[in-house]
Amino acid sequence: MHSRQWKRREFITLLGGAAAWPLTVYAQQGNRMRRVGVLIGSDDNTEARALFTEFQQALEQLGWIYGRNIQIDIRWGSDPERIIAYTKELVRLSPDVIFAGPTNVVLPLQQETRSIPIVFVRVADPLGQGIVESLARPTGNVTGFANYDFPLIGKWLQILKDIAPSTTRVGMMISTVNIVSAHLYGSFETLARSLAMTPIDTPIREVVEIEQVFQSLAREPNSGLVIPGDVVLEAPSNRALIIRLAASHRLPVVYGRRPFVVDGGLVFYGVELADIFRRAASYVDRILKGEKPSDLPVQQPTKYELVINLKTAKALGLDVPATVLAGADEVIE
Repeated sequence: MHSRQWKRREFITLLGGAAAWPLTVYAQQGNRMRRVGVLIGSDDNTEARALFTEFQQALEQLGWIYGRNIQIDIRWGSDPERIIAYTKELVRLSPDVIFAGPTNVVLPLQQETRSIPIVFVRVADPLGQGIVESLARPTGNVTGFANYDFPLIGKWLQILKDIAPSTTRVGMMISTVNIVSAHLYGSFETLARSLAMTPIDTPIREVVEIEQVFQSLAREPNSGLVIPGDVVLEAPSNRALIIRLAASHRLPVVYGRRPFVVDGGLVFYGVELADIFRRAASYVDRILKGEKPSDLPVQQPTKYELVINLKTAKALGLDVPATVLAGADEVIE
C-alpha cells in the first residue's frame, strides 16, 4: 500500500513539473512514448526511494517527463527469487533501456537479455566480475557507473586509525553473498598490515553471525571494524542491529554507507550515491536518443562524502581530531 501511494505522489509531482517544460522539448524527443525498466535490488525503503527520485528528477531535467513521453516500470526487492522473477517480467515488457543496481540485480538481468540496453549503478569492480569486458569500451548491452574503487578500503582504515589511534586489530564485515567479498578481503588484509593493524576476517554467511562478529572483536582490546556497502547488511533491521551492537560493545566502526551514520553509527566515508544516480540518467537519456551502451564508457565515482557522528564519538570516548573534523562534509551532533 505504501509503495502504491508513493508512486501516485511521484506521478502527481512530475505532472505538475511537466507544465514548466516548453513544448519544443517534447517535440525534440519525438512523439513515441518511450519505456524505461527499473530494477532496484533493495527494499522499497526511504533511502532507495530518495535515490530513485534523484534519477527520475534528472531524467525530467533532460526532457523526459513521466506520463508525457516516458513510461517507467519499476520493481524493488532484495530477495533472490523475487529478483529472478522481476528480471523476467521487465524483459518481457521490452523496454527501450533498463536502469538497474546494485550487482545482485545486474548479473541476473545480464543473463536474461543480451539485447536490451542496461545502465547499471552501485556495481563494484564491473570488469573483474565479467559484467563488462572493457571499462573504456564495454562490449555488449551493458554500461554504467561503478560503486567504488578498492583503494577506498585504505581510506576507511586510515579514518579508523585517525579517529581511534589505539586500534591495533581490525575486522571487515561483509556478506559472502557479495560477489566481490573475496577480492575485498585480499585488499583489506594487505592494507591493514601496512597501517600496523592486524586484519581479522569476519565474513557473514547468515544474519545470526553479526552478533558473533562483535562479540569476537570486543573480547580483545583495541579492536575496530570496517563495514563496506553490502545489500544484506544495509537492510534496515540489520543496520539497526549493527548500530546497537557497536554502541553496546563500544567498538569504533567505519561504514561505507551513509544511512548507518545518520542512524547513529560513528563515521561514513564513501561515494555520494545521489550524484551517481543523477549521472546515470544522462546515460539513459543518450541511449533513448540512439547511442549504444558499447559507446558509453563505464564511469568511476567522482564525488565522495565524509560524515562524522560526533554524538556517537563522544559516547565511545573518542576525541575526533580537529583535522578530521575540518575535512568532514557533515558533522552530526
